[in-house]
Amino acid sequence: MYQKYHTDALVLRSYEHGEADRVFTLLTEDFGLVRARASAVRRENSRMRYALQVGARARLSLIRGSRGWRIAGAEAKDRISPENVSGLGVFARLSALLERLVQGEDTNPYLFSSCAEAHAACATLSREHHHLIELLAVARVLYALGYLSEEALGSAAVSTAYESASLQVVAESGRELLSSVNKALQATQL
Repeated sequence: MYQKYHTDALVLRSYEHGEADRVFTLLTEDFGLVRARASAVRRENSRMRYALQVGARARLSLIRGSRGWRIAGAEAKDRISPENVSGLGVFARLSALLERLVQGEDTNPYLFSSCAEAHAACATLSREHHHLIELLAVARVLYALGYLSEEALGSAAVSTAYESASLQVVAESGRELLSSVNKALQATQL
């Protein structure tokens, strides 16, 4: 008998597998970056179909089997609307960065909470704020993975909320933060 784990996750990417299955790349709260297969999720009568869309945040039931992770259940929590093209673009670029930089399953609560907050901000804040959300989210990802120091990030940016008033702090230090982020991305050599 396999143990079932329950965790929150961001759906970063998916691809088709077989006739009706799909493999998902997930950033989970408890296990880090995970690739998991959902059986028959592409069928019209699948209950998990809508909870597992790219750009969604969901509560998942995962089972670790002999051939990897499987998704046993999914409940939608939040998602970026398909009409919000700018927000989806920010999340897609953040997802690609996470897939490049995060190696293996490793719990990182700060990384997950930063990405989950950025996801919620992309879904709720207006388009004018999306470039600041992206800059702050990328800086926090680099900080969480050890590519960016707290001095380079700025102590205020470590805990700044993704709210329009708080994002003004990021706008004021935008050039310095962008320079630090670009140097850190070059240092990753990926």
